[in-house]
Amino acid sequence: MTVSEAVSVSAPGSVELAGDLEVPPSARGVVLFAHGSGSSRHSPRNRAVAEALRRNGWATLLMDLLTEGEEQSDAVSGEFRFDVALLGERTAAAVDWLAKYPATGSLPVHLFGASTGAAAALVAAAERPDRVVSVVSRGGRPDLAGDALGRVRVPVLLLVGGRDEHVLELNRKAAEELPETHRVQVVPGATHLFEEPGALEQVAAAAQDWFLQAADAGPG
Repeated sequence: MTVSEAVSVSAPGSVELAGDLEVPPSARGVVLFAHGSGSSRHSPRNRAVAEALRRNGWATLLMDLLTEGEEQSDAVSGEFRFDVALLGERTAAAVDWLAKYPATGSLPVHLFGASTGAAAALVAAAERPDRVVSVVSRGGRPDLAGDALGRVRVPVLLLVGGRDEHVLELNRKAAEELPETHRVQVVPGATHLFEEPGALEQVAAAAQDWFLQAADAGPG
């Protein structure tokens, strides 16, 4: 039975965050998307990756890490988009929510983070080592995860566009702090948003391979 529904994810501070959950029959696991600066569950790039993953049997949860009011405020001030502690806390809350939700409670959780959402995903992985199986970052800022990098106990794949030189250097430096299996993988010719033809397809294929490799090992 396929599950496709709008959901509300509870987070600390009595906050309810909007999400879109899709679970195909006999799902391999569930991939939770943590979006980046100024983005939301409607991100066309993350939705494209999520659709590709679902075709290969993965459940997906695309959710907003900010409330509607916070998004409006952030659009003006930018006050929330780099608050990695807050974004990480809410990503971890979504991991907890997936554990309790009937359609996903038995599924292993993988995290897919973009831009600052990658830092949030790494913070959540450090905080939930018993639930998170692996992390994939797309054009991410893992350096913003700070001390959490050294506490991540799951495999991490850092995907960066070959033409996104500054972010590539930040990823390489951050990778040195990851204690477990990790890889920095360059998508040739891609810029920060992976808008080039075929770039997102390469991201989805690499993420799928990484999730499959991590699946047998289980959380932690």
